[in-house]
Amino acid sequence: MIKTPTMRFYDTGFINKYQDFTQVQIFTAGKSILNLKMYKNQICSDTFSCLDYKSFNKQYLSSTYKKDFIKKLFEKDDKNIIFRDRQNSILIKVRKN
Repeated sequence: MIKTPTMRFYDTGFINKYQDFTQVQIFTAGKSILNLKMYKNQICSDTFSCLDYKSFNKQYLSSTYKKDFIKKLFEKDDKNIIFRDRQNSILIKVRKN
């Protein structure tokens, strides 16, 4: 059995939309624990080098997801975003103030 890498964060963060990219920053106790920059064709982080969306999905989510799924999810204007994929054991909740 191959263990899939997981990302779990339950803390405060910021979603900033810029002209060329969307940035997601998550903090715990005032320390940055995740910093994602999502460009048109790639996603970059302080914890891994830039990946194309297909590779990111395969490694962290599911290879069945659309290419820029995560970028579109974070760019939604909804106050509460809930994405649940029981088949792949993925739950993403975003609550915006």
